[in-house]
Amino acid sequence: MARIAGITIPPDKRIEIGLTYIYGIGRSKSNKILEEAKIDKNKKVKALSEDEVDKIRRIIEKREKIEGDLRKEVTMNIKRLVDIGCYRGLRHKKKLPVRGQRTKTNARTRKGSKGQRIKKLKEPKKG
Repeated sequence: MARIAGITIPPDKRIEIGLTYIYGIGRSKSNKILEEAKIDKNKKVKALSEDEVDKIRRIIEKREKIEGDLRKEVTMNIKRLVDIGCYRGLRHKKKLPVRGQRTKTNARTRKGSKGQRIKKLKEPKKG
């Protein structure tokens, strides 16, 4: 059982996929890390030796910003946009799409389901 950056990597997955369970590491970063550590990307996590896991851990600590630090940086960036009052900050504050997508239709992920919105609008009229 490999633990890297406080995350337990699933033992039955290939190491290339297993590393993506760490926040901030996707497939391309995973491949670069394994290439630098000279580890076969098709190897299962449970087949890794302690030395190989340690190599991966060292490379990640040295090069990548992951987990808590990355989440903190992202939230601070969003907070900065909201504080300065720029357009993107206002869109974040209103919980609307930030990057120019249409909102007349679609945008359900950001806005919530249609039913929720209608209920919210109807409730204040009754009281």
